[in-house]
Amino acid sequence: MKKLRTLIASFFVVSITVSALSAQSGALKSEGATARSSVGARSAASGLAEQEFRRGVQAYYRGAFNDAILQFEKALSYLPEENVLLDWLGKAYYRSGVEGTALEHWQYAANEGYGGLLLPNRIEIVRERRLISGSPTVTPVRYTEAGSYNGKNDEGIYVFNQPVSVLPNNDGTLWILSYATNELLKLDVNGMIIDRNEGYFNGFDRPMDVIRLKNGNLLISEFAGDRLSLFDAKGSFIKSFGEKGVKNGAMVGPQYLAEDSDGNIYVTDFGNSRVDVFDSEGKPLFYFGSKSDAFEGLKGPTGIAVYDNIVYVADCLTGAVHRFDVAGNYLGILCKPKTFKKPESMKRWGRYLVVCDKNKVYSVDSDTGSLFENLSSGNAPSRLTSAVPDVNGNILVTDFTANEVYVMAKLSELVGGLFVQIERIDSASFPHVTLEVKIENRSRQSVVGLKENNFLITENKGAVADYKLEGAAYANDESDITLLIDRSRASSLYTEALESAVKEVAASMHNKGTLRIIGAGEVPLIEYEGAPSGVSNFTAKSLKTPIAQTVSLDMAVRLAANALINAEKKCAIIYVGAGKITQRAFEKYGLSDLTAYLNNNSIAFVNLLLSQGACDNELAFICENTQGGEYYVYRDSGLSEVVSDIIALPSGIYVLSYTSSLQTDFGQRYLPVELEAFIMNRSGRDETGYFAPLQ
Repeated sequence: MKKLRTLIASFFVVSITVSALSAQSGALKSEGATARSSVGARSAASGLAEQEFRRGVQAYYRGAFNDAILQFEKALSYLPEENVLLDWLGKAYYRSGVEGTALEHWQYAANEGYGGLLLPNRIEIVRERRLISGSPTVTPVRYTEAGSYNGKNDEGIYVFNQPVSVLPNNDGTLWILSYATNELLKLDVNGMIIDRNEGYFNGFDRPMDVIRLKNGNLLISEFAGDRLSLFDAKGSFIKSFGEKGVKNGAMVGPQYLAEDSDGNIYVTDFGNSRVDVFDSEGKPLFYFGSKSDAFEGLKGPTGIAVYDNIVYVADCLTGAVHRFDVAGNYLGILCKPKTFKKPESMKRWGRYLVVCDKNKVYSVDSDTGSLFENLSSGNAPSRLTSAVPDVNGNILVTDFTANEVYVMAKLSELVGGLFVQIERIDSASFPHVTLEVKIENRSRQSVVGLKENNFLITENKGAVADYKLEGAAYANDESDITLLIDRSRASSLYTEALESAVKEVAASMHNKGTLRIIGAGEVPLIEYEGAPSGVSNFTAKSLKTPIAQTVSLDMAVRLAANALINAEKKCAIIYVGAGKITQRAFEKYGLSDLTAYLNNNSIAFVNLLLSQGACDNELAFICENTQGGEYYVYRDSGLSEVVSDIIALPSGIYVLSYTSSLQTDFGQRYLPVELEAFIMNRSGRDETGYFAPLQ
């Protein structure tokens, strides 16, 4: 009996590190041996499983997901019903893009009661995403209030007064025009004031609308000042133009602004009942909207938007929306009179026009004029003056009367919360621990702009020491790029275009980040890896990948993505080719798995076409289902925007650090960590663990 107790005690010593594998499940299951043979078998299995599990966790955090899968499967072969192993195996499959298999393993664990509420929520979100193809849609949906920025602080002091227009930034901050106090304010995502701007010299005179121009500058209309003021992206004054009057270039009560694809500026001139047009430098061009044989004339022009070379103008006195071409010629009516009660701003969102009308916001189909009610501020006194989508998937709405800026979110996002993932843990300097986390909404959109006070890190539900937000990827100004050069016969006809594309993309990186070139042939091959300046003399003849009849594009995409797993957090694959695929291009990996692999590792896919015309559907599918875009090599504006657009992509990856107080058992113990992220009325949580270095 004494010998049996000793053996049982030794069993618990061997399996003690395994027993902490998960905060949720508590321990790798022990069968409670009734004989020496069963105890010995369990002890041996637990020890072997623990070793494989440790290796798998380390491989996962290195980004070696295939190795992690092998290690976790070996661990499961010793303990086939251990839920924490199923969870980690699901994570590895998820990061590898094999979401269906990941869901199966997670569901097995969830059916056993593992994971509390977190695992079922993760399963629900991933399943929901798999059912939705394409980039985040702008199809009209209902929005509800997720929070607000109040014009008064807790002490009753005005922060702003009568907000009339709002402009979100790519870093999660926003500009607010305060009509009553003649200010332009910049707020962070938590509503803290970053900057106040009263204009230049004499200050603003009833600022009305603010837009961002193609060059990044800010343009502000001043209703009482009868002028437009130009500021740079940081809010520094550049110049003003326009004057009071009726002649060309003069205005009486300018209100809302828009810009066309050529950089021309359109402003609704309420006092003159017309639309004034300026070029990108602020020189007056012409005005339109007066009465003619074909048109009764604008009565009270307010909201304005430009889409596909058509200018849409709302009339607050008639409640109609009219259409003009960019030369000011009347094209007809989009929304008949009395459609709206008193429309204010009108901003383009995809092919829809977002119109504010007293206490409601509508989406208007730019083709048919059909309406969809996005949101309502209720029956309280309200005057909604502007509504624009922000980088986090919300709609920001200014309420002039209530003195608030509402943050409106989809109901599903508000109820479902944030999708929080701890993607990597670096414990090499233990007890100093670094976490790399990704914050998204349910629609896979990155949540940017979060600050240190938007996170809470705990160990075994207890607070940690020395917590710090080390950095956020949305602020990065460089990216790693892999050029995936198609070596099919169709693409080989465009040698000159290929060489031009490679050189121009490399030059636009300004020698920041790492550039890789992969030849996509029958067998993909890495052609170059290093500084962008290293390909300044690139020629197509230097490529080692031979031209092929059959291009294994799926293998090439996987190879390109593998090289970017541990790259800069803003990274992309740029496919360079004629846009035509060969037979068996996706023989080994399906399109869904490829796009999942890219999305789950924050890699954008960009189509850079060497020939004009649409690319094949498969390439378009990958591009549309990631954050990438599509460009033609000889586009009028050049290719410098390709890299800048990649850098401008929102990234919800954050790096956090803290000092752990846990005992490591000489590096053998699995150490738990929990992270919660929250913003306004939404939050999300993840729980995982890691191993400290062996001692």
